[in-house]
Amino acid sequence: MFIDTHCHLSADYYDDISSIVMENKKAGIEKMIISCCSKEEIKESLNYTNIYPNIYATVGYHPSEAAKITKEDIIKLEQLILTNKKIVGIGEIGLDYHYGKEDLTKQQEIFKNQLHLAEKLNYPVVIHSRDATKDTIEILKKYKVKGIIHCFSGSIETAKEYISMGFKLGIGGVLTFKNSKLYQVIENISLSDIVLETDSPYLTPEPFRGNVNSSKYIPIIAQKLAQIKKVSLDEVSVVTLKNTYNIFDLN
Repeated sequence: MFIDTHCHLSADYYDDISSIVMENKKAGIEKMIISCCSKEEIKESLNYTNIYPNIYATVGYHPSEAAKITKEDIIKLEQLILTNKKIVGIGEIGLDYHYGKEDLTKQQEIFKNQLHLAEKLNYPVVIHSRDATKDTIEILKKYKVKGIIHCFSGSIETAKEYISMGFKLGIGGVLTFKNSKLYQVIENISLSDIVLETDSPYLTPEPFRGNVNSSKYIPIIAQKLAQIKKVSLDEVSVVTLKNTYNIFDLN
């Protein structure tokens, strides 16, 4: 059995949500955690958590949403978390400088506000960091939070830095890409530092790259991880499940 710790389940990507959920269950996906990035995504995703017992959510404002978010939105986010038991974390939140740093100050402000909330509520965080590693680490060090570094693709040194801070690394379909060097990081860290994710509908693993991603492909990622770590698929399942339950309250 497996858990997809990070997916985006939306009618924008899938014609029939119920069939997707059923397919994932048949593929051995015990639970799915939808990562919400915007007000609209939060609303839709929480509806799915009400319908499906095995679906949970993390809620937060992605750095691309920074310009739209106010202090009142952070207050509403806190109220939402306190009144919904299917919300298991705050995310995905973080920094994204890929398209420039014009809104750097606003991104950092919203990121810090959400980290403060996570610290206050003792909730795990799901971190998005793109072309912003130095600032992400410097900011995270100022808060007592744990969680996941989503879609990790950095160096061995960066991986060990995050791990030393108490974070797990979210590993997904990129691990299977033919030109990916992520295996070099995997070889140098413990399985106990890894959780599985798809980031579906994005980053579909080989040999299905080019198709819409789904949580049902988690076993493919797990098999590649088992191959690199030279362990059984069962061990990957057991350890990554344990890692996930150590982060999230999925009862």
